[in-house]
Amino acid sequence: MSFKRILVAIDQSPLAQSVFQQALELALSNQANLLLFHCLLIDSPSAPPPFSSEVGLSPQVLDQVYQAQQIYAEQQVREIKTLLHNYCQAATRQGVQSRFDYRMIDAGSGICQMATSWGADLIVMGRRGRKGWAEVLLGSVSNYVLHHAPCAVLVIQAEGANTAHESGNRVHLTVGGS
Repeated sequence: MSFKRILVAIDQSPLAQSVFQQALELALSNQANLLLFHCLLIDSPSAPPPFSSEVGLSPQVLDQVYQAQQIYAEQQVREIKTLLHNYCQAATRQGVQSRFDYRMIDAGSGICQMATSWGADLIVMGRRGRKGWAEVLLGSVSNYVLHHAPCAVLVIQAEGANTAHESGNRVHLTVGGS
């Protein structure tokens, strides 16, 4: 199986470097292009709730909250652009054509949408290994992508995520969506 367009789901976790490294190796061996991609979930600054004056919130306080939200969102965007740019430069230095993008969207659906629109034939992403209630409450992006992706998915397992197996990063490849 040969891959030509590899979408790499990058986050700010320690696992991101392993995910990138695996995708880079695949891109080099397949002469593939990389799209380094990140989904931001930032509560977008919103207008004050209609009842805010009824509970004693002054317009000045609401304006300060709005300004703080704006500054936080801008900082998050700058940080992720820098992170993605650095990974993109590392891939380019290795001779791999790469670019990066980000969206403000839920990670699972955002990754699948980007894979579809870009025409990816492989998604490389990490899995933290949440189980039980943690997975139920917090969800699993990798599980969502495995079930909704339009292409093959390579999941890099976090170290220690499953103690029943050997230590180190493990790789799971699922071909086909749904």
